[in-house]
Amino acid sequence: MIDEDGARAARPQRAPNIRDVARAAGVSHQTVSRVLNGHPNLRDSTRRRVLQAMEELRFRPNRAARALVTSESRIIGALVSSGAEYGPTASLQAVQTAATEAGYVVDTAHIDHADRSSIEAALGRLMDHAVEGLVLLAPQSATLEVIEQLSIRIPFVTVHSLHGTDHRMSVDQLAGARRATRHLLELGHRRVLHVPGPEGWVETDARRQGYREEMAAWGLEPALAAAGEWTAESGYRVGLAVRERRDFTGVVSGNDHIALGLVHAFAEVGLEVPGDISVVGFDDVPESAHFLPPLTTVRQDFPELGRRCVTVLLAELRGDEPVQPGDVVPELVLRRSTAPPPA
Repeated sequence: MIDEDGARAARPQRAPNIRDVARAAGVSHQTVSRVLNGHPNLRDSTRRRVLQAMEELRFRPNRAARALVTSESRIIGALVSSGAEYGPTASLQAVQTAATEAGYVVDTAHIDHADRSSIEAALGRLMDHAVEGLVLLAPQSATLEVIEQLSIRIPFVTVHSLHGTDHRMSVDQLAGARRATRHLLELGHRRVLHVPGPEGWVETDARRQGYREEMAAWGLEPALAAAGEWTAESGYRVGLAVRERRDFTGVVSGNDHIALGLVHAFAEVGLEVPGDISVVGFDDVPESAHFLPPLTTVRQDFPELGRRCVTVLLAELRGDEPVQPGDVVPELVLRRSTAPPPA
């Protein structure tokens, strides 16, 4: 840069960055990030060396300064299983909306596998971003088993649970499945089939258990199809396998997409829904009102679930009285896929 007198003016000195601090302290930039975010697994001598380098370089990025001075980053972390279907996706969106309303942002990390190393790596990435609290949207049983074994040192809430109620927030899946089954029984059906979702998912187990309990309460034997996936294609394949049996007049489906595939398979051989077979879904995906016929289903109040998750986290972050709002109760939405059984 040349000034008016033709002399070369000095370039403005750039602000130091995280790599400058790392070089000055003789550590990796990942270690500097861990110091900034209060990571517990660091030697005190390393932490002091990094902090001294920051002071000497006058390194003060806004977020780091806020975290160092106030221990607040206004970030909530979300751990989400990759490949999750509508429920976890809708839950994440609800958490993001509620966090924004509370003045927070949500930083999301996805896990592709349920092994401990993948989960620890995803959690480590969130911790490196200075998250103040965590929402764990991991509905697979194997993932939750790993999480229960970990020592998470910041406030967190799990939107599913295998055992106890600590840190858990959920839609009452079991109650929803019982309500769906009861609806068919109240219509007069006595031969009700349940088509579950994939094995290894908390929702699959809870919905199957709810169906079993409601059938038992009416003194009826349960009838279970083989577990599949959360997809219409899976529902279609199950429909092909069971449609010739004609030993049921109603179906409680693992979710709405499975129900869509079932209706398709039944229609191919002239079985009408609900004239011959009634079908109830679960989730109330936006498209379910436009199925042919429109689907009776169990609606989960995901916005309320998101609000409660954030409320529980913020109460713990602020040191308020612990919030125990309980499970979100699902609602049966009546449409035209269910009717009394044929004579």
